[in-house]
Amino acid sequence: MDFPLASAIVPRLELVADTGSTNADLRAKAADAGDWPHLATLVTRNQTAGRGRLDRTWVAPADSALAISVLLRTIPADPAARGWIPLAAGAAMTEAIAEQLVGHDVAVKWPNDVLVDGRKICGILAEATTTAVIVGAGVNTAMTIEQLPVPTATSFAALGVIVDEDRLLSAYLEKLDGHLSALTASGDAVASGLHRVVSARCATLGLRVRVSLPAGRSLDGVATAIDAEGRLLVESDGRQYPISAGDVVHVRPAGT
Repeated sequence: MDFPLASAIVPRLELVADTGSTNADLRAKAADAGDWPHLATLVTRNQTAGRGRLDRTWVAPADSALAISVLLRTIPADPAARGWIPLAAGAAMTEAIAEQLVGHDVAVKWPNDVLVDGRKICGILAEATTTAVIVGAGVNTAMTIEQLPVPTATSFAALGVIVDEDRLLSAYLEKLDGHLSALTASGDAVASGLHRVVSARCATLGLRVRVSLPAGRSLDGVATAIDAEGRLLVESDGRQYPISAGDVVHVRPAGT
């Protein structure tokens, strides 16, 4: 068993040698609740047709990254609370990565990209089915500096660290389960403490940002907070704008 620690946490963990997309595979299996219950997880080190947010492609050389998809069936009844699931996943992965990158600044770029020292090491994509939510994550593990897709990316290997994949996966699953359980029990991100956890881990807050909006529009301002619905609040020209979706670019620290 490649992932004994992680396998002990979830009811089913399946490692596949390669696949197009772990999210797509898990979506196809989601109808079988008996064999694929809540927290069932699919993992590969060779994903050939992964997708990120905004329909971007996510491709990595074989054995250079870990693709993880988790099936979530026990979720909040309120659709508004379910909007916090991707943010919960981002916080959980940030916490798991930080355990192995002591001395580095590990944080979330809203809504759920994980950054190390300002460079992206993990992306997360949540997709809803009729009865569940599938959360996919792609972590750059053994990717060399030469293999990094863009200058703003990083990996454990590029930082000179050999990642313990089982420890990383088990920590992520444990923390994701904890955040989701608290959110589902209370039905409220503030009452569950998830709002506080996500806000504390969010590198976007306090920065000057540029947000790409629909119809080619953009908004420049300072990210001031995450509201109770998980939206990013951006102050521009003396007004607060709640952003529920959009491509956010960190421009520079506020006040510089």
